[in-house]
Amino acid sequence: MAKTKTRYVCQTCGSAQAKWMGKCPDCGEWNTLVEMVIQEPAPGRPAALVAGAPTTPQPLPDIPADGYERIPVPIGELSRVLGGGIVPGSVVLISGDPGIGKSTLLLQLCAVLAEDGGKVLYVSGEESAAQIKLRAERLGITTPNVLVLADTHLESVMAHIEKTQPRVVVVDSVQSIYSDAISSGAGSVTQVRDCSTQLLRLAKSQTFPLFLVGHVTKEGAIAGPRVLEHMVDTVLYLEGERFHSFRLLRSVKNRFGSTNEVGVFEMAEKGLVEVRNPSEAFLAERLPNSAGSAIAVTMEGTRPILVEVQALTSATSFAQPRRTANGVDFNRLLLITAVLSKRVRARLADQDIFVNVVGGLEVQEPAADLAIAAAIASSARNRPVAADLALVGEVGLSGELRSVGQLPRRLNEAAKLGFTRVLVPKTATRKLEHPPAGLQVLGARTLREALEIALMPAAAAAGSG
Repeated sequence: MAKTKTRYVCQTCGSAQAKWMGKCPDCGEWNTLVEMVIQEPAPGRPAALVAGAPTTPQPLPDIPADGYERIPVPIGELSRVLGGGIVPGSVVLISGDPGIGKSTLLLQLCAVLAEDGGKVLYVSGEESAAQIKLRAERLGITTPNVLVLADTHLESVMAHIEKTQPRVVVVDSVQSIYSDAISSGAGSVTQVRDCSTQLLRLAKSQTFPLFLVGHVTKEGAIAGPRVLEHMVDTVLYLEGERFHSFRLLRSVKNRFGSTNEVGVFEMAEKGLVEVRNPSEAFLAERLPNSAGSAIAVTMEGTRPILVEVQALTSATSFAQPRRTANGVDFNRLLLITAVLSKRVRARLADQDIFVNVVGGLEVQEPAADLAIAAAIASSARNRPVAADLALVGEVGLSGELRSVGQLPRRLNEAAKLGFTRVLVPKTATRKLEHPPAGLQVLGARTLREALEIALMPAAAAAGSG
């Protein structure tokens, strides 16, 4: 007869304690310990699968490197984030808000991988096979090589994997899978950790790629024990606003590629569609010569993206003016506002300031500082930024402009989209040898100089309006 033992497991960090405590001693969070009854394996129960790694130490040069030829992914934006394809035996955890498109993206991935004849197993623990069929019909997926299994029992899922020998396995979601060896309910810390470990070992031993869908908490982090993120090879986040059509796929961990890449998709009737030129998509509805609008040239990994930064200033009706940031860091907005007030003498103390990045994109790098400052000053002075001008530069506390990295790539992208002038820090122009043909690179040492160049004269602004 199997033995049982009681442990109190932290829902935040996954640590186990022998007795209940109000505060977890490992992560310091309050009221996160939950009682778990753990069933020890009965005598004679088959041992868990182990990865097919060598059991004896080997010299590093003698270890064979075969078996790691990537599986091509026809979805270019997904392939970019994964590092150029799927590594056999890798485990990828993809997470995001409910309804953001995780299941749609993975079902599309299954379809394109199954087109060359290989079997792909889609394990659904939250939807029935009929619901998956309806989504497939909407996406136009008809290939018989996509096998759908609506099951949440771990031992049954692993038996079907060993029987069908699929090329790729998708488990949607890992929080819905449970094992008979653990008495706690599906989704608990113990179930998620142990079920993920068993699936990971099976994927490594049979060298098939495994995609796990993970839930998120109300704070936006992946639900379950943090050890889940440490076990897998790649962690992806699918982000986006529910009321915007664009979706961004980011990598926060990747053992086989860069974590700086981002994939851009658009949610359409036929599923997620690749956006091959994000800059053009983000600027499609731009209104030229409009006060409060500036174009920033940002970098997402190795890809330059031009985005429109909009700002609105209005006289406040409150004792404390409001500062609202959407798509930019709030503290960065406060810093830029303070520099404008102190160094440029802009009257913003009695103004509400609203800043928004068009398209739902999150801009984190300091290279967008100059565009944010120009948009705020443009709205405050009611003088638009020239329509043919893009801006690149970090703003310092003394009002100076600091250079940023990968400037040639940014300039090439601006030239491709028809911009004829780019305003950059003056120190960066000294290192620039061959700017793109037809593109005038302007330099400024301070924010005050930059605004004098960027903002159209009052007469020209009145004429354009």
